[in-house]
Amino acid sequence: MNGAEVHKARLYKAVEVREITKSFEGQEVLKAISFVVPKGEIFGIIGPDGAGKTTLFRILTTLLLADSGEAVVAGDDVVRDFKSIRSKVGYMPGRFSLYPDLSVEENLKVFASIFNTSVEENYDLIKDIYGQIEPFKKRRAGALSGGMKQKLALSCALIHKPEVLFLDEPTTGVDPVSRKEFWDMLYKLKNEGITILVSTPYMDEASRCDRIALIQDGSFLTIDTPEEIVDQYHKTLWAVKAKAMYPLLQDLRTLDYVDTCFAFGDSHHITIKPGALHDKVDPLTLETLKDDLREKGHEEIEIEVIRAGIEDCFMELAG
Repeated sequence: MNGAEVHKARLYKAVEVREITKSFEGQEVLKAISFVVPKGEIFGIIGPDGAGKTTLFRILTTLLLADSGEAVVAGDDVVRDFKSIRSKVGYMPGRFSLYPDLSVEENLKVFASIFNTSVEENYDLIKDIYGQIEPFKKRRAGALSGGMKQKLALSCALIHKPEVLFLDEPTTGVDPVSRKEFWDMLYKLKNEGITILVSTPYMDEASRCDRIALIQDGSFLTIDTPEEIVDQYHKTLWAVKAKAMYPLLQDLRTLDYVDTCFAFGDSHHITIKPGALHDKVDPLTLETLKDDLREKGHEEIEIEVIRAGIEDCFMELAG
């Protein structure tokens, strides 16, 4: 690419990460991470606690230096142009990090002043969010409920109208209604042209993102749309229930034709070894499995063929 082409490509990208690595005390927590987030996208990083999500976000928001690799956020290098990046991004850490002894209103004014703006100047951007907690603007931030703290933190992260918003596990510990409201807010922010990177351990939130990266032990397992990731799952998947669920889990794992078995809510998801389904003499069926489980003493058995979800895909990719 010539200089003009590079500039044009960067205008399209909100975030570009190339081979980022990071270790703490000899433990590698990010392993050559690479990805690109186009402008205006909601990009989800989905994975369990300890997978490296927070470390990655701290590097991209210039709070931590990578050991190697490069990253560009909003057109600026995270090392060379860190001051410029800090004025272009909003960051909502996983832990509540506002001033607990200041009121709701005071916290918002402090963050606005840090970025040389005012609440009034960008109120239109936050009014749908802040409007829900404005009746409590004199209350100390530390006395807010989890959902209200979340709304205040998001308002503070948005008050300077960032180009890119980083949300680190924003819905952890928040009730289901507040989680839904929060995602409704994110869609409105996307419509305002803000690029959003959100990390979460909740697999069900993956479907709310435009694209997702599944992360485990500091490595990306895959990056794609949620629909494409599910479509690439080709194993036979059955959901199994019975009266005694824990003994059922143990017994399913002893069957020769069961490849994997994991507990998923009110059922166990099992994958079947391909050879068992296509055996010319005695092919495995749902009734065969029911009979085998009855012999082991199980009652009220229910089995159905199901379509994989993101969590099934994650378990498969993670091995």
